[in-house]
Amino acid sequence: MVPVASDPTVTGVPSTPARIALVGNPNTGKTTIFNRLCGVHAKTANFPGTTVTMRVGRSQRADGGPLQVIDLPGLYHLEGAEADEVRALLLGDAANRPPDLVVASVDAANLARNLAFVGELLAFGIPTLVCLNMSDVAERRGVRVDPVALASCLGAPVVPMVASRGIGLAALRAAIEDALEAPTRPEPPADRPVAGASPAALATWADGVAAAAQGGLPAAPTDRRTDRWDRLLTHPVSGTLVFLAVMGGLFWTLFALATVPMDLIETTFAGLGALVRQVMPAGALRDLLIDGVIGGIAGTVVFLPQIMLLFFLISLLEDTGYLARAAFVNDRLFSRFGLPGQAFVPLLTAHACAVPGIMSARLIPNRRDRLATILVLPFMSCSARLPVYVLLTSLLFAGRPALAGLVFAGAYLLGAGAAFFTAALFSRTVLRGRARPMILELPGYRWPSVTNALFTARDQGVAFLKTAGTTIFAICVVMWWLSAYPRVAPPAGVTALRAEAAAPGVTAEEAGALTARADALEARDAQARSFAGRIGRFLQPVFAPLGYDWQLTDALLTSFLAREVFVSTMSVLAGAGASGDTDEGVLARIRTMTRDDGTPVFTRATSASALVFFVLAMQCLATLAVTRRETGRLRYALIQLGYMSALAWVAALVVYQGLRLAGVQ
Repeated sequence: MVPVASDPTVTGVPSTPARIALVGNPNTGKTTIFNRLCGVHAKTANFPGTTVTMRVGRSQRADGGPLQVIDLPGLYHLEGAEADEVRALLLGDAANRPPDLVVASVDAANLARNLAFVGELLAFGIPTLVCLNMSDVAERRGVRVDPVALASCLGAPVVPMVASRGIGLAALRAAIEDALEAPTRPEPPADRPVAGASPAALATWADGVAAAAQGGLPAAPTDRRTDRWDRLLTHPVSGTLVFLAVMGGLFWTLFALATVPMDLIETTFAGLGALVRQVMPAGALRDLLIDGVIGGIAGTVVFLPQIMLLFFLISLLEDTGYLARAAFVNDRLFSRFGLPGQAFVPLLTAHACAVPGIMSARLIPNRRDRLATILVLPFMSCSARLPVYVLLTSLLFAGRPALAGLVFAGAYLLGAGAAFFTAALFSRTVLRGRARPMILELPGYRWPSVTNALFTARDQGVAFLKTAGTTIFAICVVMWWLSAYPRVAPPAGVTALRAEAAAPGVTAEEAGALTARADALEARDAQARSFAGRIGRFLQPVFAPLGYDWQLTDALLTSFLAREVFVSTMSVLAGAGASGDTDEGVLARIRTMTRDDGTPVFTRATSASALVFFVLAMQCLATLAVTRRETGRLRYALIQLGYMSALAWVAALVVYQGLRLAGVQ
């Protein structure tokens, strides 16, 4: 008998609550077990000193004491750089005490492959309990695993289970309780792998244990239906067509369904702002609450439906086993540019919004590949760019919708091309190395768990609001302050217009038009003399080579809050109010805007330059905040901002100066 070295007082950490960690290969039902144990009592977290995102939940022991459950990322092995932080968490370090027990989820239908990972756990001396999950699938394939024989071979308790249906949950809880209470554990078998054993030695050992547990029977026979589906879904042609159809459906669903709650959120906060405007006297406090606090919260919460719906759909697709096939289909093409096959979901999602796209990069197990994907995602043309594209293409090709549509589509292609070019460049510079070759085990097909998908959506939504959401809110308030202050007296022309509107004999329609004109002039003057406007004038020389005057520079500056702010800022500066709508009246005012010297602001060369700049530039502080959170390092957000801004500036310069040399004004 060997004593269990699990006294947490050695590390100076309180002994309660007891801590267990759930580990295993991907697609073994580990997260389903976690949800069965913890239910709604879970959150997404990072332990001190790590960037590994995991779910941490709480449960209750038989005596009523607390139990902490940690759902670690799925791994195929504990060796290698990508497993460093997980291995440190399992073994314990200066920042974190090791778990009191590790529960390893094993696919009973693919026993030998899963046992190689269990062998690594045992080799490290980690107290382990094996959950023999998906026993029903194994039995349908004619495979029977003797849990007693398997436990004898492993020197660790084994609990058969069907987690998706809750079968074996009571037995698992009892086994966890026994393992936590036992002061000793059995002497490990003599043939147990040693720490650092090669994958080949581990595989040989796992094959022997699996054969013994299955009574010497061969491994699970091949499922013919699975083979037929795999031939369809992994074929270079049919697999690509199915992939496009599935992702198109996901993309459409994300746009169609998320729009309803997003519109509801915007309407709700707009109504709340209107209510505050009615009940509070005019002044700085009211403006702060309406435009700063309420506007900032709305700018944060509006992302929530997309994020939660995205992770709900991804969880369903992952449960079915399809995501692994889609990654396999894309891996050959993506790897040429230094990206992994799993990057397809984040890249497509970023067309809706880069924020959930970056968060979905958690699907990528290798850290280097995950960073490469995150850094290039903002190049994909998100929905926030659409109002800008509509405005600039309308200015470029007024009355020529065919050309405007062609250029509009070209903007999407330019963004995607820049993403793949940048990924290839980074693979030779800041993120040296090729994308890790994809070696994965295709999971079996099964019905997805809606419960798991709902838990996943909830966890990701809460994590976004607690971390990135708070940063986005703070940014919104700061940018509002820069645009709203200092307060200045309205120009004389505004006072005259208001007086004229209030004069006797003026009809209601005439008074409304005069008041609207006064409001527009006042807003333009306030924007021009605000801190943001002054910064725009100060930075204008930097953008002068691109053809931008101070007004266009100011709009670029405010659009760092969110790209769509560009349209409303230009509307204000054009004297058209702050509606941001791209109707004919607003377009006409923007099209006829003039510089201080009387020349047009939007020449054809300037419009083309601005369009290229918006395609390539990093103009979303919310995205930078999420990049900082997901990478765990500020420097990656700064690399993203600096590189994309420099690339956008150079490309816009080439376009503007090239068109001028060609005689296009």
